[in-house]
Amino acid sequence: MSMPCCSAKPAPKVKDLDLLTQVYSALADPTRLRILALLREGEVCVCHIHASLDVPQPTASRHLAYLRKAGLVEARRAGTWMHYRLTPVTNPVVAAVVAAGLHALSHTAVSVTDERRLHEARKASNFPLHASADRS
Repeated sequence: MSMPCCSAKPAPKVKDLDLLTQVYSALADPTRLRILALLREGEVCVCHIHASLDVPQPTASRHLAYLRKAGLVEARRAGTWMHYRLTPVTNPVVAAVVAAGLHALSHTAVSVTDERRLHEARKASNFPLHASADRS
């Protein structure tokens, strides 16, 4: 018995296969997945991302640049630091792929460890747990 793949009628379309390919490529790296998992809760400073993942700051920045190019994260500068957050995805097909990936990440042990490290790094640096962003 075959079930339709999408409940919406008509099913949403991705007009450009390159967009979907770019998103899947961005999701195909463990470090980028871990970064996305950290950003689920809101905006995070790159200083806390590299501390939470225990990777060098240039490595975190390189992966964040890849995620920006894929349209999955946005950035803003605050002094010397860049702060990142998830980009609202407007395409429903791409949004479903990203949501499924984020949900799956919530079930991994490494995400729990990274999140604990994030809270510890924020506490140690006196940053708020959920930084507010001026999106204007």
